[in-house]
Amino acid sequence: MQTLWDKISVYIVQYGLNVLAAVLIVIIGKWLSGVVVRILEKVLLQSKINKTLISFAKTIVYYGMLAFVFLAALNKLGIETTSFIAIIGAAGLAVGFALQGTLSNFAAGVMIILLEPFHVGDYVEAGGAGGTVEDIQVFSTILKAPDNKKVIMPNSKITGDKIILYPKPAK
Repeated sequence: MQTLWDKISVYIVQYGLNVLAAVLIVIIGKWLSGVVVRILEKVLLQSKINKTLISFAKTIVYYGMLAFVFLAALNKLGIETTSFIAIIGAAGLAVGFALQGTLSNFAAGVMIILLEPFHVGDYVEAGGAGGTVEDIQVFSTILKAPDNKKVIMPNSKITGDKIILYPKPAK
């Protein structure tokens, strides 16, 4: 009976420490991810980058770091993580192909936000429609047409065509 208890206690110590280490990795990793995101936000705000882009960058960095933390915790538990990484890569490729149009709208939105060819309140003609810019989002831009219709235009259509800016009327 004593030898059985000795064997069990060895397993408890060995695997218990691994479980404790994995839990510590998750706790510290989640805290560190939050710290990095807060530092990133301060740096980007000082760079005067658009708040929409800052929010998106914070989300991507945070969840990317969390994925790394969870993979490290799984690895500490003795679970082989190379297959998880391969699956994540393959899934990312499949999602990239499936969301090709959406990703092009996102890339165009980032370009519009960074390059600022127009601003909220400007009257523009772009992508075959004209109107006053009400909102510039990451995936689309909202225009208010002269007949008070709301036009939601995919950003890739705007950047893929000419943009005509009209001067603001003198006050």
